[in-house]
Amino acid sequence: MAAISGSVGAAAVYPIDLVKTRMQNQKIINGQKLYKNSIDCFIKVVKGESFFGLYKGLGPQLIGVTPEKAVELTVNDLMRNWLLTDGNSHFIFELIAGCAAGGSQVIFTNPVEIIKIRLQIQGENIKNGLLKAGERQSGYEIFKELGLRRLYYGASACLLRDVPFSGMYFTGYARVKKLFINQESGIISSPGLLMAGALAGIPAAALVTPADVIKTRLQAKQNVNEIPYTGIRDCARRIW
Repeated sequence: MAAISGSVGAAAVYPIDLVKTRMQNQKIINGQKLYKNSIDCFIKVVKGESFFGLYKGLGPQLIGVTPEKAVELTVNDLMRNWLLTDGNSHFIFELIAGCAAGGSQVIFTNPVEIIKIRLQIQGENIKNGLLKAGERQSGYEIFKELGLRRLYYGASACLLRDVPFSGMYFTGYARVKKLFINQESGIISSPGLLMAGALAGIPAAALVTPADVIKTRLQAKQNVNEIPYTGIRDCARRIW
């Protein structure tokens, strides 16, 4: 179920994820930003790279989402069963369980993210002359170039994003979905589950966006004329 739901979810929101990545890694060419806003980015991707340009890098995402979600959901359930022994809800224990789940998935998330991000921004780099067409890489070529150790570059920033996100999301979801329980049947409808997930996920995603921007900048391949970031603090300072 984790594989199916994770894959469907990843594919459904992937165009949004690609736009997010390009906005976060925004370049300035000839004194102008490449994109005015997210809608402008979406339109330029479709016009310049076709509709399928919105799905560049989807392959690694689909490969990684199965073990990622399986580990995250399993750890969250195990931690909740271990910490919440009396059957009652305790905010701090639920938060710890969610944070542990978020931290555990980074072993799969980080390699997938770094390959996915580099595939997502190749098109704009080639279009704007920052990368030659002959230098385009496949996901496997990026994997070989980086090697195992460098696949975990930016893992600290990934943890900075995923640990608090999962902590807030799982804690919020467990509590919000109770509001949608049918009092007569004790069952939550599918729209109710969807709404609970949205209400838990939106504020959590918003709060960790700064960490996500830093992670994207660290993991994106730097061009020859760009000064590499030395770490999270250096990246945050230069963005600020």
